Amino acid sequence: MSDLPDHSSAIIDAIVDHVGRSTLPFQRALRDEQHATAFWFNELVETTSEGEVIRQFLVTASEPTRVELAEFTLRPALCAPVMSAEKLMMLDFADEWTHVGDLGVAVMPSTGLHAHGARKGWHWTTDEITDGIAATEQDIAGLGESPVPAYLLGHVDDGDGSREQAVVIGRLTRSDDGGIRWIGDVPQGCVGAPVFIGAPLGEDRFKLVCVGVALPADDHHSIAPFDRIRAALKAFAPHNASGPDGAGTGAREGEQKRRWWQRRS
Repeated sequence: MSDLPDHSSAIIDAIVDHVGRSTLPFQRALRDEQHATAFWFNELVETTSEGEVIRQFLVTASEPTRVELAEFTLRPALCAPVMSAEKLMMLDFADEWTHVGDLGVAVMPSTGLHAHGARKGWHWTTDEITDGIAATEQDIAGLGESPVPAYLLGHVDDGDGSREQAVVIGRLTRSDDGGIRWIGDVPQGCVGAPVFIGAPLGEDRFKLVCVGVALPADDHHSIAPFDRIRAALKAFAPHNASGPDGAGTGAREGEQKRRWWQRRS
């Protein structure tokens, strides 16, 4: 894709419209450090006659999760009814995360977050990175050495505590060792964020693809690709997954049987 000016606005609009409520900023609590972004991911386990069985996780880079006390910044759009508190504190934060192989990625089952909201009288109203958006092996294989426009959806730390969401434009390329690297700035607070491309389909059409997770680095940021993340998650036992009902998985059935953790429009 060499026509960034033509398609950039459309791709950004697609990101904001489809997954704008998928991200959640966090940091070490009570200290101005370890700012990062996590995002909600629905892993498709199987499709049955009753619907899609999913496991739901928060996903981010491993390094920022290695703190004992952390706080999430709650955006009004993610909660109903809207919370008066802007922060959600979490004790034993590091213990809540499972590190996915050697990918530099950590995942947290969403069960506890849903249970917390239920106890407090509210529920999450998020978007999620779904199986249809997360990159497949074919999507990753389609990335070559020539840089392609890419878009990071993260929460910038401007020092005022607001953690505003931003779409950061950069490029992706293959490194000599076959990895995927981000070319461009990753603002403070955006490590762990999802990175997207608009994969061309011809005739000015594109498919929104979440390539993976932005990892911390001193110079060039690597991207943990979603095909490897999904392959690693398949090795998780059901009790290591999520499901707001505590079961580890949940079936997405018809509208009349919609589970309460699904986003309502």
